[in-house]
Amino acid sequence: MRFTFIGLADEQTPRLAEEVLAEIAAVRIFSGGRRHRELVAALLPEGALWIDIATPLDDVFRQYEGHDHIVVFASGDPLFFGFAATVQRRLPAAELTIHPAMNSLQTLAHRVVMPYHDMRIVSLTGRPWGELDRALIEGAPKIGILTDRTHTPAAIARRMSEFGYTGYAMIAGERLGNRDGERVSQLTLSAAALGNFAAPNCVIVHGEPRPRPFGIPDAEFEPLDGRPAMITKMPVRLAALSMLGLGQARTFWDVGFCTGSVSIEARLRFPHLGIHAFEVRPEGARLMEVNSRRHAAQGIETHIGDFLACDLCALPRPDAVFIGGHSGRLEEIVARVASLLAEGGRIVFNSVTDESRSRFEAACAAAGLSAVTGMRIAVDEHNPIEICKTCKLP
Repeated sequence: MRFTFIGLADEQTPRLAEEVLAEIAAVRIFSGGRRHRELVAALLPEGALWIDIATPLDDVFRQYEGHDHIVVFASGDPLFFGFAATVQRRLPAAELTIHPAMNSLQTLAHRVVMPYHDMRIVSLTGRPWGELDRALIEGAPKIGILTDRTHTPAAIARRMSEFGYTGYAMIAGERLGNRDGERVSQLTLSAAALGNFAAPNCVIVHGEPRPRPFGIPDAEFEPLDGRPAMITKMPVRLAALSMLGLGQARTFWDVGFCTGSVSIEARLRFPHLGIHAFEVRPEGARLMEVNSRRHAAQGIETHIGDFLACDLCALPRPDAVFIGGHSGRLEEIVARVASLLAEGGRIVFNSVTDESRSRFEAACAAAGLSAVTGMRIAVDEHNPIEICKTCKLP
């Protein structure tokens, strides 16, 4: 099966090479989005069959069956977050030929004469905020963003402003390549947050990333009920995160997050992680919101309620779990976490007494986890904390 991909700019009369026009004239099966069909309708030969690319994609690929050669029209470069990658994944034996146009972010960079070799690329087209959050947390000074009808330039600007990324400015490109409708704007985030932008569009945000301390001072978190003792102290927090091996993890659960300090520190140190934080106290929701915004640690999923009663079926299995609070039900929590933990996954628990260490060891043994190891840390005048670790055996 053979596919020829032809990249298009958003111009009313596509300018295509002679070899591309000859290939169009020799084929009868075409595919693309509705907008692409409008742009190339005059170029299609008589009797052409058009297959719309629309969800669900299973229907599209069923229509492709039985055809030897299909010409697919796509926006810009079909290999740049484009449909060509989907065809490669679905039909690995298919032969692909690509005739690319400039992608939208390349075009926008050229419009403002901005070198883009160092630009971090993020697609929010049909995707959640995660990759943009990661790029911002990691301090990328220049980020090119593909948008959609939910993740608009205005929505992007609002999210960045809400989490304090105010050192950035935005360049927005609307209907790039369209001679009548193209517009390029250079805006502050506050102005972009109030704007209306014609689709299709894309943006580049650039500027000064937020400075990140290695370890957030405890006083910079809003505490629970004004009680600063109710927080995992910074040296203990960093040591616990180290023992969790989060660099190799994909999903982290923070059970009993209280002020959110462990989740927030994990988010800033390991922004690739999916983080789910659980807290039984209703006031935890406000604390997590206040503290995550204060430290620009967006993207933490918060769950309020009894952890043992939470429906966890829809969540990915964790590779690492920190138990920061247990409301006297440590054994039950360890058992439930152990049943969901990925193979080789780690659990870390901070013990403040010999009795709680013994309870954790017994719970881990009952759940079939590895022998508990640990380290003891004392911070200032506070009692020593034993950071205990166990793993799920293969």
